[in-house]
Amino acid sequence: MKTNRAVRTPGGLSLRLDLRAVTVVVLLLAAALAASVVLIGTGDFPIPASDVLKTLLGQGNPGQEFIVNELRLPRVLVGLLVGASLGLGGALFQAISRNPLGSPDVLGLGQGATAGALTVIVLLSGGAAQVTAGALVGGLVTGFAIYVLAWKRGVHGYRLVLVGIGVNAIVTAINGYLLTKADIVDAARAVVWMTGSLNGRGWDQVWPLLALCAVLVPLVLANARGLRMMEMGDDISHALGVRVERVRMLLLVAAVLLTASATAAAGPVSFVALTAPQLARRLTRSPGPNLLPSVCMGAALLVTADWASQRAFGADQLPVGVVTGVLGGAYLLWLLVTERKKGRI
Repeated sequence: MKTNRAVRTPGGLSLRLDLRAVTVVVLLLAAALAASVVLIGTGDFPIPASDVLKTLLGQGNPGQEFIVNELRLPRVLVGLLVGASLGLGGALFQAISRNPLGSPDVLGLGQGATAGALTVIVLLSGGAAQVTAGALVGGLVTGFAIYVLAWKRGVHGYRLVLVGIGVNAIVTAINGYLLTKADIVDAARAVVWMTGSLNGRGWDQVWPLLALCAVLVPLVLANARGLRMMEMGDDISHALGVRVERVRMLLLVAAVLLTASATAAAGPVSFVALTAPQLARRLTRSPGPNLLPSVCMGAALLVTADWASQRAFGADQLPVGVVTGVLGGAYLLWLLVTERKKGRI
């Protein structure tokens, strides 16, 4: 069955659409929005989905408007934005490294952001805003270090992954040292943050993340053609007119910013960046980085995991990072077994 279709705009621009990929994006977006409505209605004061929709349209009563708009909607929006950012960041790292294991979880960016946050918590006793800034700076510094250490006449896939694994081990050790230096109150606070959670997230976390996504997502999608050509190799990409190192550097910076900002907003939510691009690719059955499907898959995964963390374990509500860690760890084991059977590792 033919799934590709050429579309020509009135201005003469010709586009090739993969109908299966478009269908997957639409269905994932619908699933993410539906899960968001259900999640908004979930809690100690349950609200039917129909009332949630009415309230979002400005037709709810004052009590529902307060619960939905002030308490639950910001948390859900942070979940959607964090999931989308991690999904896109993971897709970029995996495409640039040409390795399904080349995700921020493996490369150490999450641990780098954690180191920045722990430094603020343990050494500076900073508040929520300072912890967020520390996590963002930690992620950026770690990403810069990985790029510099992996550089040798360019940055190539396996070297990037190997350097990232080494940096991950070093930063993990630093985080353990910082925890040993913390008093009991700061240590407890740090452990909660390190788990990855959407509890207590409000509009203060929504707006910065939304602004960053509004800038970076279009920028990344505009360079998707060059990224797809780079999967054929640097020499062929050069021959086709792609400025390989410029595109690679730009997309790596975007991926680091997306990952670091998501970690700063919700803590190191594990394995979403690893699993979302791979699941999206298996659904679309399409070559290439599958950037937009990864965005929608990441958003759908995180809000669904957040619902499961609140409702699937009875009265015991878990941080969303625990749920994604369990599911992602199982997926990673399956991926390693699959790659080994294919002789790739």
